[in-house]
Amino acid sequence: MRLEPESVTSQNPSTRRRYAVAGLGHRSHMYVDAILGDHADVAELVAFCEPNRGRAAVYTDLAAERGRPGVPTYAPADLEQMITAEHVDTLIVTTPDATHADLVARALRAGADVVVEKPLTTTAQGCRTITDAVAETGRSVVMTFNYRYAPRNSELRRVIASGEIGEVTSVHFEWVLDSVHGADYFRRWHRLKDVSGGLLVHKSSHHFDLVSWWIADAPTRVYARGGLKVYGDTSPVAREMAERDAAAGLPPRPARGTGSADGTRGWEGRAGDRWALDLRADERLKALYLDAEHHDGYVRDQDVFSAGITIEDNLALLVDYERGATLTYSLNAHGPWEGYRVSVNGTKGRAELEVVERGSVELDERGRSILDPSANPGAWEGDDVRPFGDRLVVQKHWRRAREVPIPAGIGGHGGGDAILLQDVFRAPVEGPRHDPLGRAAGYLDGVRAVAVGISGNASLVSGQPVDVADLGLGVSISVPPPAPSLDPAGATA
Repeated sequence: MRLEPESVTSQNPSTRRRYAVAGLGHRSHMYVDAILGDHADVAELVAFCEPNRGRAAVYTDLAAERGRPGVPTYAPADLEQMITAEHVDTLIVTTPDATHADLVARALRAGADVVVEKPLTTTAQGCRTITDAVAETGRSVVMTFNYRYAPRNSELRRVIASGEIGEVTSVHFEWVLDSVHGADYFRRWHRLKDVSGGLLVHKSSHHFDLVSWWIADAPTRVYARGGLKVYGDTSPVAREMAERDAAAGLPPRPARGTGSADGTRGWEGRAGDRWALDLRADERLKALYLDAEHHDGYVRDQDVFSAGITIEDNLALLVDYERGATLTYSLNAHGPWEGYRVSVNGTKGRAELEVVERGSVELDERGRSILDPSANPGAWEGDDVRPFGDRLVVQKHWRRAREVPIPAGIGGHGGGDAILLQDVFRAPVEGPRHDPLGRAAGYLDGVRAVAVGISGNASLVSGQPVDVADLGLGVSISVPPPAPSLDPAGATA
């Protein structure tokens, strides 16, 4: 059933593709903004699919302000009705991860193509569900792996594909989430593994996709170790804070972070509690979640030291690939800085990429954490030890190292979002445009990425290595032999 009024008929529907967006949380804004803005000449927003009336109202108001009044909202149960009634060409899925497989398969069978946020799904059964629907309908599923489009990651792909470092023998990949960004996964629905698949699926699928794409190979075996070491109610950090609060005469920590109206103080007398999120301090988060939570009870600002967290905050993996390369991977979700390091060893040399997204957690004048260095460059001035930026170094055997220039990016995710949106909304009708780097991703890329995380989760339970083939994904994830290599400047060798 519709939750909002009838849609307004497009004035020129034949020249624009008709899009609906399922899931109206924070991430969906990028797509809605693109349809109503830079890509409005080729895309038309015709419907929303969202069960929460409050969030639906935020986006229908936004659409109206941008010149698209009357966009209707449908409940998830009425997805097929929406696709038929609104003549939807493509459904964009930005819902919680565990719902992806059902929505993608239903949309395909109802006659729409799909663009889906990572991860593709959270379970092997979800992979089979999507695989069956793709085989049955022949329709398109586009994965939005925006990190592929970040210039620094594209340049590493170019170096490897050029053959400069030879055949890849191993990759070491370390990702550090800081105590602001990392903690946020433990406040919201991501903290539940049956909803998000844990960080190995939700977050790390980005990273596992990069590795498969960089080395043009598929994972075969995964061994994982990890646990909840800092967040949750039983960690050493939680126990230390509880002891300190008790000594100060404070009551137990509240179940949520929203407290003072200006966001400058903690709650219940805990001045400066930097682990807490006050939704009232951010107008957008307040509108999407705090003001809308009475519709469905979803609390966006849960205490990261509360009970009930079922995901890990420290993870380490060993992954084998079909052609013999091995990945060593680590993820930490409570670091004092944020970024990643990648080392790719080859038979002729080595490539090293180091990225600092935030050299430290800095506070603004109101005591709130600053997340985006590109929007607040002055906050990190004077940090010469861990400056914001990226560096790609290549060194062949018996040669001096050389630094590879990295082009500037535009927008979020290391400059990848804006380029990704070009492929999402402006791909030729006959298929993705020619790209020697092969950045556009389909559902098979999504299956490869989550295969590592799903196997890793199984390994965490059993304590044993897991063969990807034993998951029963419903499709082969082998990667075809690499295309002719690229020289470092991008020309075909």
